[in-house]
Amino acid sequence: MKAVVVNPEADGRLVIADIADPAPGPSETLVRIQAFSLNRGEVRNALSDAGAGFRPGWDFAGVVEQAAADGQGPSVGARVVGMTAAGAWAERIAAPPIMIAELPANVSVEAAASLPVAGLTALHAIRKRQKLEGARVLVTGASGGVGVFAIQLAKHAGAHVTAAIHNPSYEALVRRLGAEAVAVGSDLAQAAHGPFDLVLDSVGGRTLGAALEMLAPGGTCVVFGASENAVVTFDSVKFRPGGTSLYGLYLGYELQFEPPSVGLAHLAGLVGEGVLDPMVEVTASWSDVARVSRDLMDRRFVGKAVLRVG
Repeated sequence: MKAVVVNPEADGRLVIADIADPAPGPSETLVRIQAFSLNRGEVRNALSDAGAGFRPGWDFAGVVEQAAADGQGPSVGARVVGMTAAGAWAERIAAPPIMIAELPANVSVEAAASLPVAGLTALHAIRKRQKLEGARVLVTGASGGVGVFAIQLAKHAGAHVTAAIHNPSYEALVRRLGAEAVAVGSDLAQAAHGPFDLVLDSVGGRTLGAALEMLAPGGTCVVFGASENAVVTFDSVKFRPGGTSLYGLYLGYELQFEPPSVGLAHLAGLVGEGVLDPMVEVTASWSDVARVSRDLMDRRFVGKAVLRVG
């Protein structure tokens, strides 16, 4: 079969090459991949650190070509969405049933492919506060891949959402997704709807420092990225109004307690119901993987990029 592999000598480092077909184990489903999405973390690694022959890819969607021999999981012909640690940018993949979920009939594979890493990160992040109805939620990096899902999920749960962005041109977008207030800039000076019961941060640096000082008593700040700066300075006195907490979220850790299949089924259902916009802004052939990857890293579009296989 064909797959995207890293070739440091090639222009753009990413090429489509012939590799061996996957050999599913008795508890694995063989999926013919129809689309996959790009995430900044995997793209950054593929374009800079990964060695020759490495196969990137976390998110995928397609059709079951061969059901698991042990009878678990979806049957042949089922449309599914799934995730893996690497290698999803390919024509086929062997995946355990706990890593995939069937799709509602009205959800396209392109929409589904955008969900796994970004959608699940947002889902697990908002769950760090049990009661969201009426809660005040701040989402930093709100126009990013996780942020656009977090706004919608928090709004759907009944929260009052403030979106923090760096580029004022994205204000209309985050308001359309459900943000009631918008703060522009790293110091969050416009975040007038605080203090906040829940902060979801992917920026770090000055933004995280300011956000920590805006937590309400009993509030939680969930950190899942550091696009601005990994070093944070904040006033610890302002951080301690009573029962505040800082939670470091790593998706791999969260998935020990709930398999991806559960969250993916939930997210796909919300897309099918029209509650969740997957924010697919770029759709292209996988032959354009090097160009689209560079565009993603250069922030030339907002939302998700999905590439069709074949």
